[in-house]
Amino acid sequence: MVALHRDEPRILGPLPGPKSAAWLERDDRVMSPSYTRTYPLVVRRAKGAMIEDMDGNRFLDFTAGIAVTNVGHSHPKVVEAIVRQSKRLIHMSGTDFYYAPQIKLAEKLAAIAPGTGPKRVFYTNSGAESIEAALKLSRKHSGRPRVIAFLRAFHGRTYGAMSLSASKPLHRQGFAPLVADIHHAVYNDLESVRRLFKTVCSPEETAAIFVEPIQGEGGYIVPDDDFLPGLRKICDEHGILLVVDEIQAGFGRTGTMFACEQWGVEPDILCLAKGIANGLPLGAIVARADVMDWPPGSHASTFGGNPVACAAALASIDLIEAKYARNAVVRGGQLVAGLQELAVGDPHVREVRGRGLMIGMEIQDEEGLPAPELRDRIIDAAFHHGLLLLPCGPSTLRFCPPLCLTERQVEIGLKLLGAAMVDVRTADKAGV
Repeated sequence: MVALHRDEPRILGPLPGPKSAAWLERDDRVMSPSYTRTYPLVVRRAKGAMIEDMDGNRFLDFTAGIAVTNVGHSHPKVVEAIVRQSKRLIHMSGTDFYYAPQIKLAEKLAAIAPGTGPKRVFYTNSGAESIEAALKLSRKHSGRPRVIAFLRAFHGRTYGAMSLSASKPLHRQGFAPLVADIHHAVYNDLESVRRLFKTVCSPEETAAIFVEPIQGEGGYIVPDDDFLPGLRKICDEHGILLVVDEIQAGFGRTGTMFACEQWGVEPDILCLAKGIANGLPLGAIVARADVMDWPPGSHASTFGGNPVACAAALASIDLIEAKYARNAVVRGGQLVAGLQELAVGDPHVREVRGRGLMIGMEIQDEEGLPAPELRDRIIDAAFHHGLLLLPCGPSTLRFCPPLCLTERQVEIGLKLLGAAMVDVRTADKAGV
């Protein structure tokens, strides 16, 4: 068997192949129709930034499992940590008992989270659970009922997280009533926050402002340099907690451990998941010690802080600190430059934006309006060339590859994307 991480993308025949197609039929009979599969990829194995499907087709992965496998699929040091810990202890609920990996990871998270004061950690299983915990904690600590989030934000799909989100109507349709007293301002617009204060959400009743340092599902939107510091100032003026959702942007993806560090902003509560354990289900909130003052029994999680997941997280964070955050800056710069070169002379590319390896290319139509159908056709064409991409926002191509991406893999990815864009243009000219 060819070493997967050394192989380049190769497509052996029409996609999906026969073995993958058989699995797709089985999936269709038993899986929830609520899942949003972008293309018919059935994964057999993965290594680094490479994916192999059931038929032996090999793909260059620019998704990292939706910004999760930050140090690469099946990194040997992470696998070693998982195997070692699983031989010692797989589960002993950390809400009722004690074990070393949970404590070690909490110490590490408290040390690397922005801010110099003492911090405390609460573990969850996912990003949505981290948001739920932060919502409960902010109301409990402050004694205030109201919360502000932003339009086009995405914080998760459970009820509190869904109520904070405002990315797509589909996420909310049919699920009312939502959690009360959550208000939405315009992202990257400090005045819209102040308008809420003057109309429906008095600052004296506001517990927290929830914000993504870079909007993820909303379109990989990078705010102006004064936005996050401005929010910090507003919160300080009114005794409001600033809750920063680093679920997608965190753990080296933008070139720093956490994206908010690039604006010098220290959150009161930091929400984490995705890249924390490189594919194992784990999330956390890290809060100032004086903020995390809820009493025993206020909140808990049977599996949050699972010892195997904590071991994987410790190994992943060491790798990100040692080399992969820096690599995100270098390879991100290379990728942005290449995408901008592809955009030259292409009227359908509105903008290339991002930080590190959290990059978006926004697609537009001839009138300068969002073109989601065109964006999706490019993604599908890229898949058939051996490049895995994801959408986000109204019409943005999302680039969130593993942070172990090499110079050669960036070159290959740009070549495959260019070929996909040519395919789509050619089909349009032919009226296909």
